[in-house]
Amino acid sequence: MSTAPASRPTRRAAGLGTSVFAEMTELAVRTGAINLGQGFPEDDGPREVLAAAQHALAHGSNQYPPLNGTRPLREAIVRQRLRRHGTRYDPETGVVVTSGATEAVTAAVLGLCAAGDEVLVFDPAYDSYPAAAQLAGARCRRVPLRPGPQGFGYDPDALRAAVTPACRMLLLNTPHNPTGKVFTTDELADIAEVCVRHDLVAVVDEVYEYLVHDGRRHHALAAFEGMADRTLTVSSAGKSYSLTGWKVGWACGPADLVTAVRAVKQYTTYATAAPLQDAVALALDRYEPWTAGLRAVLRSNRDALADCLRAAGTTVLPAEGGYFLQADVAGTDTPDALEYCRALALRARVVAIPTQVFAQRPDPYGSLVRFAFCKSPRTIAEAVARLEGHV
Repeated sequence: MSTAPASRPTRRAAGLGTSVFAEMTELAVRTGAINLGQGFPEDDGPREVLAAAQHALAHGSNQYPPLNGTRPLREAIVRQRLRRHGTRYDPETGVVVTSGATEAVTAAVLGLCAAGDEVLVFDPAYDSYPAAAQLAGARCRRVPLRPGPQGFGYDPDALRAAVTPACRMLLLNTPHNPTGKVFTTDELADIAEVCVRHDLVAVVDEVYEYLVHDGRRHHALAAFEGMADRTLTVSSAGKSYSLTGWKVGWACGPADLVTAVRAVKQYTTYATAAPLQDAVALALDRYEPWTAGLRAVLRSNRDALADCLRAAGTTVLPAEGGYFLQADVAGTDTPDALEYCRALALRARVVAIPTQVFAQRPDPYGSLVRFAFCKSPRTIAEAVARLEGHV
């Protein structure tokens, strides 16, 4: 008789389950498919930044860095935020370096929300946001982003109706994953007004801040009236500099909000990879122009993929920023997005993600499919060739 203890996951952990990314990645491996489901690039960032990390590895930067992050990186983050957005932070009390933006967001939710609190998110939402709320014992209140010919928009009245006395936080991602939406200045002003009126903390995930397309601009919510003292801004080097495996992110804000993140981080990862931090500081200070070349590649990839999907009879929504475009497969012979993605992997050997898995309910996303265009041009060309013969 076995004496092994029974598995006893908590209700919070058990409810998280296995993500669709795991299913689709396994399907990609099993079928030899091109994986346009997960948002990771294939080409590395600036060579000089890679060399700086290698130098740090070889010259003793291999022990614990400070909990807040190395001083050079914190100062570079402060300079970047002031240069790009006009927002000022204290490198000692207003910045904490994290193991990726996901840790920053999760630590913020755990540090600032209590059991029974509510967190406003726009639906569909990146999957780690509701998971973080669940781990904190909080609950997401979802405001739907509605797809349309001009992209995704939300109803301001729906945002206001979602606010209850239990709401503690608004969690915003712009540019937005999975929709590709870039929130406009009018929308951000509206969101700021709601936060101020209801005394909400705003946690803003800006990991795609450099990757805004077609002449649009990214605007920082922290720069809007009344928001400086209630906004925690999160970003990372992963998306901007094609260094997703480094997992170097950060959170900036007033000292009380940063302290809450730091309090959680010290008992999870404690510190983030020391030899990578000064290299990221170099990227922020000297290689911002490099991101223009990355944007150009992404736009070319996006347009090639969009043209192919339109020719196959799908409706492609505007991809305003980030790594992803949304295709509506309602007019195809497989209008359910989940079944479409499973069939696509088998017949075209291309993997994508059904958008409904990011949402509380399938409607109105049941026919939408998210494709990642952050791969190399060679990979996108091969994916287009496969799609042209099988969709």
